[in-house]
Amino acid sequence: QAVLEESGGGLVQTGGSLRLSCAASGSISSIDVMGWYRRAPGKQRELVADITSGGTTNYLDSVKGRFTISRDNAKNTMYLQMNSLNHEDTGVYYCNTRGTTSWDLAFDAWGPGTLVIVSS
Repeated sequence: QAVLEESGGGLVQTGGSLRLSCAASGSISSIDVMGWYRRAPGKQRELVADITSGGTTNYLDSVKGRFTISRDNAKNTMYLQMNSLNHEDTGVYYCNTRGTTSWDLAFDAWGPGTLVIVSS
């Protein structure tokens, strides 16, 4: 089973930057896809960006050119560099990973979330 821990959220002014981190630990054999989701106030959770073990990335249209997702496979850690933040980026950001445990079982794990508030 994988346990995820997020960090890096906080309060930032419009136009500012934040870097989120997500570290996965536990009985992990391999991680396939790692992704960041967010839930804005009054809205459903949406995929912000994800990255495969091979480095292929996918972004929500509204964050393209502003956010960069990356991962360190050796550390089972993922990052989200967020630049030019605006009010619409406010929300709780969740880390998600999908992979295989040491017992060769598939897992789909979520972190508790980290709050990002962009003030105007």
